[in-house]
Amino acid sequence: MEKTMLNGLISVLVALLLVSSSALASSDAPFIVAHKKATLTRLKSGSERVSVSIDIYNQGSVTAYDVSLTDNSWPLDAFDIVSGNTSKSWERLDAGSFVSHSVELDAKVKGPFYGAPAVITFRIPTKAALQEAYSTPIQPLDILADRPPEKKFEWAKRLLAKYGSLVSVISIVVLFVYLIATPSKSGAAKGSKKRR
Repeated sequence: MEKTMLNGLISVLVALLLVSSSALASSDAPFIVAHKKATLTRLKSGSERVSVSIDIYNQGSVTAYDVSLTDNSWPLDAFDIVSGNTSKSWERLDAGSFVSHSVELDAKVKGPFYGAPAVITFRIPTKAALQEAYSTPIQPLDILADRPPEKKFEWAKRLLAKYGSLVSVISIVVLFVYLIATPSKSGAAKGSKKRR
């Protein structure tokens, strides 16, 4: 219950941020919005892989130059980098466009993990100093947690419980219509005997 409320609250906050970004972006400057997501995948070897993706949007009216992403929230003593890199640079990010970056990591340590937001730096042509933006933080990850095994037919049981009576009624009606619509074989056999 708390998790769904927390997910709903985060969704509302991101939506408000995106809506308010159009009002704030009316000035002649880039407005960077970054969304960081992390998902866990349990591997057959017993380890767990973390897939991280960061989407960076320029909601402003001007191009951002020398865009640089740095995500130092993954300590090397707890994670091994499998593919990708935790930092990335782009020459420019045009107004109204977005870029994505992803990295995959293998977890080494069991327990909860709270990742910090990624840092995005960029340059505006009218200012000499680098500008900074932060991504959204990720939900806490319970790495290598003991989870109950998935039940293979759980979805079938839920569907049967929800729609079982409806399927039964429809099956009975279809069977009844089929029996009424098709001629019986015993009646056809009697008709052929009378003709002889």
